[in-house]
Amino acid sequence: MFVPEEFNFYIYRQKQRDGTESDSMHLAPIDWILIGLYMLFAIGVGIFYSRKASQNIDEFFVSGRNLPWWIAGTSMVATTFAADTPLFVSGVIATEGIAGNWLWWNLAATHVMATLFFARLWHRSGILTDLELLDIRYSGRPARVLRGFRSLWEGILLNCIVMGWVMLAMLKILGVFVDWPKWSTLGVLLAVALSYSIMSGFWGVVMTDVLQFAIAMSASIGLAIIVVDKSGGMTAIKTQLYTMYADKADDILNFVPQVGSSYLPLTTFVAFIAVNWWATKLADGGNYLAQRMFSAKDEKHSFFATLWFTIAHYCLRPWPWIVVGLATMVVFPNLPDPEVGYPKMVLKFLPSGLLGLMLVSFLAAFMSTIDTQVNWGTSILLNDFYKAFLRRGKSDRHYVTASRAISLLLLILGTVTAALMQTIKGGWELFYGMSAGIGGVYIARWFWWRVNAWSEIAAWVSSAVVYSALYLYNQHHPTELYTV
Repeated sequence: MFVPEEFNFYIYRQKQRDGTESDSMHLAPIDWILIGLYMLFAIGVGIFYSRKASQNIDEFFVSGRNLPWWIAGTSMVATTFAADTPLFVSGVIATEGIAGNWLWWNLAATHVMATLFFARLWHRSGILTDLELLDIRYSGRPARVLRGFRSLWEGILLNCIVMGWVMLAMLKILGVFVDWPKWSTLGVLLAVALSYSIMSGFWGVVMTDVLQFAIAMSASIGLAIIVVDKSGGMTAIKTQLYTMYADKADDILNFVPQVGSSYLPLTTFVAFIAVNWWATKLADGGNYLAQRMFSAKDEKHSFFATLWFTIAHYCLRPWPWIVVGLATMVVFPNLPDPEVGYPKMVLKFLPSGLLGLMLVSFLAAFMSTIDTQVNWGTSILLNDFYKAFLRRGKSDRHYVTASRAISLLLLILGTVTAALMQTIKGGWELFYGMSAGIGGVYIARWFWWRVNAWSEIAAWVSSAVVYSALYLYNQHHPTELYTV
C-alpha cells in the first residue's frame, strides 16, 4: 500500500523513559501558554459577570434578554460544536462515507423552519424556558403534569445522556493526546467549566462561546490545510482512497448515497430527509437554541441569530472535519475505533503552537457544551419543577442559589452517565431514539388548536416505549431512530 511520503511529516512523539515511542503529545511551552490563557479567560469571565448574573434568574438564564444577534447566534454554533463532534464526523466517514453525515445534515431543514417560523415567536412569548410555553398553550392538570414530567425527563435523563457522550469524547481525546490521568484531567476541566458557569450563569456561557468558536474554526481549518498540503492535495487523497478501497471509494466520496451503497443504505437516507427533520424533538427550535432566542434583544435579533447559526452550522463548520476524515482513512486505515482518527491526525500533523491551539479548541468545545447543558438543564429544573411545584414565591437570591446547587448535582449525574456509556454514537442514537417522532406534535401545537397536553404526553410515552421495544428486539435494527 502506497502512502505519500509527505504523510510522514510533522510527526511529534514523546519518548518514554524506556526509550520506546509513545503516541502521546509533547507539549511545547507555547502550547502550555495557550492552554493557560484560555483557562484564565474562562475564569475571568466568570468573575466579571458574577455580580450581574446574581441579580435574578433572568440575568442568570437569559442574560437579561439583551444579547445582540451575532453573540446569540455564535453561541448556538459553539454549543453544538462539542469535543465529540469532529470525532463523530471522522467516525461516520470511516463507516458510512460522507453521506453518513445526513444523520445530522437533514436537520438543516429543521433549523431553516425554526428561523422562518419560530425564532420570532419564541422571543415574543417572553418566557424563560421552552417548557413554560406549556402553561401558556395548554391548561389544567394535564399541562401541569406534562411540564413537571418534561422538566425531569429532559433536564435530567436526556441532558445527562448528552453530557455523558461529550465527556466520553473528551476521555478519548485525552487518551490519544496526553499521558495524564484521564479522569483526573477531566475532573479539572469540569471544575473550571462549573466554576465560571455557576458564577456568571448564561453570561459566562455565551461570552466564552464566542472565543471558543473563533479558536475552533481557526484550528480545524488550519489542520485541514496542512493535511491537504502535506498529502499532495485533494486529488492525491482521492487517488489513495480508490487504491485502498477500490469500488467502495465511490460510496465513501458520494455526497448522496446511491442505490446498493455498501455504506449508507438509501432507505436510511430517505428516512433522514423525509422524516427525521420534522420528527426530531428540536423541530421547532426548542431547548438550548430557544434559550438563546429568549436572550436576544428583540425579535429581529432572535431571527438573525438563528439564521447565522443555520448558515455557520451546516455551510461553514463541517467541511474541514470532512477533509481530515477522508485523509484519516488513508493515513490510519481500519482503525478499531474510527472515532479516534481525528485526534490521531492532529497529533501526527500539527506543529507546536498549532498543536496547542487545537488542544485548546477541544478543551473549549468540551467546556462550552458542558456549561450549556448544565445551565439549560438547570433552567428547566429550577423554573419548571422547583419554582413551579416545590418553592413558589421565593426571592431572586433564593432561586439563584438553588440554581447553583442544581448545576452541581447535574454535573455529578452527567459524570456518572459518562462512566457507564461505551460509544459516542451509541449516546447519539439513544438520545434521538428516546425522543423520535415527537417533533410533529411540537410543530402542530403552534398552528392547530386541537393539539393539547395529552397529545404531547402520548408522543413522549409512545416514543420511549417503541424505541425500547425495538432496541430490546434487535440492538442493530436499522430503523432504531424512527419510532413513527
